[in-house]
Amino acid sequence: MTSEKPDGARRILRLGGADWRDFLQNLVTNDLGKLSKGPVYAALLTPQGKLIADFILVADGDGVLLDVAEVWADMLKQRLTMYKLRADVTIEETGLSVRRGTGDAPTGAVTDPRSAALGWRLYGPEGGDDGSDFTALQVENLVPESGRDLGPDSYILEMGFERLNGVDFRKGCYVGQEVTARMKHKTELRKGLRLVHVDGDASPGTEILRDGKPVGTLLSRAGDRALAYLRFDRIGDGMEAAGATVTVPE
Repeated sequence: MTSEKPDGARRILRLGGADWRDFLQNLVTNDLGKLSKGPVYAALLTPQGKLIADFILVADGDGVLLDVAEVWADMLKQRLTMYKLRADVTIEETGLSVRRGTGDAPTGAVTDPRSAALGWRLYGPEGGDDGSDFTALQVENLVPESGRDLGPDSYILEMGFERLNGVDFRKGCYVGQEVTARMKHKTELRKGLRLVHVDGDASPGTEILRDGKPVGTLLSRAGDRALAYLRFDRIGDGMEAAGATVTVPE
């Protein structure tokens, strides 16, 4: 079994207490009522609608597991602790790890709520994966990686959260809801995540230019395919990143 890459490391927290459900329901982008049907993908935003952290929520008895990128875990735990005030909510380290795979799911595994193509996740003492190329799967299915493709300046609709089942527009208020709803109903997105072909040597984080003007940024790459965050009005022939040719497939 191979271990997860360092930038893909996860930490599993557990929320419990009498008030945990109402507490999270008022904070995160998705409806916790969906937990009865399986894992829920969600995010915590700033009041200005920018991403703080994304995570997967999994029902766990009278509480919930919160599966978050290790790079954001301490900050998220601190933010949740700040929000809970006097609510009866516990936030605990579990010491659990996550295994991932795309073949037959072992007993107790759950389906990744972002995309069925990402297979299953199993929470327990062992971490790692079954050897599947998860970077390639995420690139092919436009699933951004926490901390690598998603950052603190991200707006979740630009990064595909509606398509990835990460936001619910009927659940009511949550932190950042007003900005997110306005982006959904009153504006047309001008930037966002796209799949691109890359011909040449260009690493994630490289700026993409066209006629000398910035178009966006190259993100996760797998072979000649990559994710990119692009300005839609500047997409076209002649895009390049550090000398590599970048094209958006039709």
